[in-house]
Amino acid sequence: MPKFAPLFLVLLFTSPATAGVGDPQVRTDHPWYPGELACSTFERLFATQAEAYKRVTGRECVTDEDKALAAWLWRNTHYWHGEEGVEDLWGKGFGKGGDVRTRDYWTGMFAHGYGLCGTTHCQWVAEMEARLGHGRGRAVGAAGHSAFEVFLTGGAYGNGKWVLLDHDLSTVVFDPTGKHLLGMKEIASDWKKLTDRGFKPERQRGWLICGLHPADNGSYAKNQVAEYLAGYAGPPPMVHLRRGETLRRYLQPGLADGKTFVFWGRNYNTANIPGPERRETWVNQPDAMYGSKTGAGSKPGQARFANAVYTYTPDFASGDYKEGVVSEDAAEVTFEFRSPYIIAATPPNAKDWGIYDAGCKNGLIVRGKSNAKVSVSVDRGRTWIDGGKLADDPDLTDAVKGHRQYWLKVHAGPKTLAGSGLTLTTACEANGAVMPRLKDGGTAVTFAASGRALVSAGPTLPQAAAHIVEGKFDSPAVTLELRTPHGEPVTEVYGAGHVRSSNPPDPAVKYQIELSADGGKTWRPVAKDWNINRQGDEPADFWSQSFCWGSAALPPVPIVSSVRVRFRNNGGKQYARAEVHLAYQLPKTDATEVTFAWTDDTGNRTANHTFTGKPEEPTWTVPTGKNTRTKWVEMKPK
Repeated sequence: MPKFAPLFLVLLFTSPATAGVGDPQVRTDHPWYPGELACSTFERLFATQAEAYKRVTGRECVTDEDKALAAWLWRNTHYWHGEEGVEDLWGKGFGKGGDVRTRDYWTGMFAHGYGLCGTTHCQWVAEMEARLGHGRGRAVGAAGHSAFEVFLTGGAYGNGKWVLLDHDLSTVVFDPTGKHLLGMKEIASDWKKLTDRGFKPERQRGWLICGLHPADNGSYAKNQVAEYLAGYAGPPPMVHLRRGETLRRYLQPGLADGKTFVFWGRNYNTANIPGPERRETWVNQPDAMYGSKTGAGSKPGQARFANAVYTYTPDFASGDYKEGVVSEDAAEVTFEFRSPYIIAATPPNAKDWGIYDAGCKNGLIVRGKSNAKVSVSVDRGRTWIDGGKLADDPDLTDAVKGHRQYWLKVHAGPKTLAGSGLTLTTACEANGAVMPRLKDGGTAVTFAASGRALVSAGPTLPQAAAHIVEGKFDSPAVTLELRTPHGEPVTEVYGAGHVRSSNPPDPAVKYQIELSADGGKTWRPVAKDWNINRQGDEPADFWSQSFCWGSAALPPVPIVSSVRVRFRNNGGKQYARAEVHLAYQLPKTDATEVTFAWTDDTGNRTANHTFTGKPEEPTWTVPTGKNTRTKWVEMKPK
């Protein structure tokens, strides 16, 4: 029997309450920041990028070059340079155990919206994989910098050529004639001239070289390392709101009182506001980028972190609480929490990295009128941390900070907890640039809810290890098994493996991710025959690791609620870690009340509207005035 199998034998899965909202998403008609419904899948993202690119340049997204530049424009205006807090990926403490860089595309975009040069560019590999094809993006080592190249084909690029597409320094470089983009190898050979803003500026077609600062051009003096498949895409961001739960997203730091700062990154403490921020960025000034002559400029707090706050008060009287439960009996109830955002913290001090210190607050607060004890697990029930008594209003931030999921166990049965007012408040860090914003003169709001939710084994090693049924990590093969919380039907399976692929990587090695819906009797591909397809010019050195990832949809019949996912390769390459996510269909999706709070020339204002979530639902027009500034947006089941 697998080492951790007994965990599943003691769980009592309950029948779900047919309530809540699966995957609610909002979009406005703001020209630059319409919200998650415009960018929560690659298909939506590419359509939104193409619209913005055409509006700015007048060009359609048809060629590889235009698609790449449209992606570059969008990332420059939605993602900024900063130092995010790491996850405890290896279960050994923050910053320990191995590579800790955030390499998942969707986590980087939705939970942070910022990262250092190597972070943003490894994540961006996944977008180019989806946009242009396998192995068409790579992170590259430069002079004290990590840049990015994309492999373009067609037209001036013929059968294919690597070209620079640097988001972090806001740089693309055209050849002296302006006919095509140049790659790192070409630029490094004559970098002083080719990256000089004053050298034939007309060749740049409106894109300023080193748009954040002209002195950044020295970074292109060297072309040193290639990182193939250096990032990956996990599941698209999905939120599952249970009855009794609200999600309020604040576009600026401070939460409701304007002075509670909860974040997961470096504390720059700029202009006396704690937390991550960036002075030099196109974020929040997107109209200024195309055609700029002087660059983004420097303004303290030009971009800052945002927050997503979940408040959950389960209803024990009606039975609605069961939707949030993973196990229960007469003596205890265990709730689950999962989010595309990172659980944040108010650090106990003003140090740069005070978030890692003990004594953090406001990430998870539990309230209720009961003397029952509570405990919390961040490794899917393998280990538990004592949280004290419910009546003492425990703050469990130190136990869950830096994670995307937890289980909370209340050591009392449902009858005892009825009338206790049990409330869980979880504050996460989020990217305000992918939240819906209102615009002047009235804003059209659309809404959609797919009715789906996610359950995840990973991304941390302990979370995944709880689900191993065959093989092991640090070997060439491992199999995980994951089931939906209450037997709901699986609609899609997502898998990603972190592989020690060696330096130099061998393109002959084939990597497989496979799923089985019948307990391992038969298998079908999730990612088939992946390889590191080295092509074009290469620097002399390589990153010794890589990722293999993919997804596969399951048919509605037969209903499948438990899936095995197998990771293997034919080159003996070890899997350092792996993660599996299941998207599943909820029995029913309730209506959703959406509320916006904003200021305009008439003062502070709020407005709300209830969406049914049915197809072809009419848009809602929010009556905004002039000088509109969005404060927060909230969603809750009705």
